[in-house]
Amino acid sequence: MTIKRGQNDPLDDFSRRAVRVDDAVKTVYVTGEGPAVVLMPEMPGISPDVARFARWVRDAGFSVYLPSLFGVDGTYPLAEAGEAVMRRACVSAEFRAFGGGGTSPVVTWLRGLARLAHSERGGPGVGAVGLCFTGNFALTMALEPSVIAPVVNHPSLPLDDPGGLEIGDADAAAVAERVARDGLKVLAYRFDDDRWCTGRRFAAYRALLGEAFDGRVLEAGTAHTNPPPFFRDVVGCAHSVVTAHLVDRDGHPTLRARDEIISFLAERLCTKENDFGHHFTHPHEEEADCGDGNH
Repeated sequence: MTIKRGQNDPLDDFSRRAVRVDDAVKTVYVTGEGPAVVLMPEMPGISPDVARFARWVRDAGFSVYLPSLFGVDGTYPLAEAGEAVMRRACVSAEFRAFGGGGTSPVVTWLRGLARLAHSERGGPGVGAVGLCFTGNFALTMALEPSVIAPVVNHPSLPLDDPGGLEIGDADAAAVAERVARDGLKVLAYRFDDDRWCTGRRFAAYRALLGEAFDGRVLEAGTAHTNPPPFFRDVVGCAHSVVTAHLVDRDGHPTLRARDEIISFLAERLCTKENDFGHHFTHPHEEEADCGDGNH
């Protein structure tokens, strides 16, 4: 499915589910077969660019669970509307947008979603991909044992501390211990002049996780020069490596980043015992059948 810039995305190739974890119910868009990947939207919501990335992951042989956490699903909001979504999220009890707040409470729900996805799709575990506002959620989700492939894309929280991490002290220690004990790797991306996700933040990840943190930095000049209005007028810099600022052209650094993420997921979620592990090259080539542990 191809959605042109400026067009809304009906998301009609996803099944729309109401998922309850404890007492909270959220809408989750699900598509594909094979090992599960929880893909969290970036601010200001499930844009057509986020849905495009979800489809690329699906077409590589995975099941994608895409929860609606804020905004209007399937839209490209104008700058003012997108900024309003961000303001609401910043004061929501579910998120800890500012330094000193600790781990965002919504991560507890997301861990429950990962458990559900693993029980439904099988395989060795679940991938978690965070973007922007949800970037660090992929790391804190690793306190759920089923999450074995965390990808932290341009994490922007806490908004008021460029060198801080959106995670409480106890959770930080527990995540570092789990990463070391289980040999997890954490893949991360940012642009080099991103004012929302700075080099200081990547240094904080490296201090917490050591060599397990694989932080990759792209030149800002490679970013898409005409992103949607929210990213042009509110974000105001190269930021979203595999969504709003991706250039869909063979050999482009942002497209290589997409392929690296999908290869990272395949290496960790696909097993020979289940005939997984086909290498993803390009969505227009033959689909990589990663398999489904339940079939």
